[in-house]
Amino acid sequence: MNQSEDQRFKLLTKVKTWARMNSPWVLHFNSGSCNGCDIEILATLTPRYDLERFGIKLQGSPRHADVLLCTGAVSRQARNRLLRIYAQMHEPKFVVAIGACAISGGVFQGCYNVKGGIDKVIPVDAYIPGCPPRPEAIIDGVVKLLSSLKMPVSNNDKQLQIGGNSIEVDDLT
Repeated sequence: MNQSEDQRFKLLTKVKTWARMNSPWVLHFNSGSCNGCDIEILATLTPRYDLERFGIKLQGSPRHADVLLCTGAVSRQARNRLLRIYAQMHEPKFVVAIGACAISGGVFQGCYNVKGGIDKVIPVDAYIPGCPPRPEAIIDGVVKLLSSLKMPVSNNDKQLQIGGNSIEVDDLT
């Protein structure tokens, strides 16, 4: 790899990281909650709390989302849907469990149709406790997650095609 290809790769990595940090799109999934957390998530998008000031946009499709916001305990009915949505998201993907039910099953823990928290089904990157958590806590948790977006995590980000040549990079720091 010559010096110009290395410079192009570093520049492209910086641009991708900048875009990932400054414009994450989120998808909200309710896996069986009482809707308390859902109302608080929607409150964060209102002008009073304005989550969009951080570049975060609510998206309706998992194919376009970077972050999956999950609320509620995972029920048997919602488990397969949650797995399908998670599989449809592109890499790198991040999951935030919002509320006591999403973290541990909450008041629904032990019910016959409840599998437990979100982390029993898919890997979770950030936990926001509360029943329901306040909009300020949701904003704080999502902003802290954005700081973890500084480094790419997928293998696709560690490979670049330049002029038909594939370049592998072990360390992107």
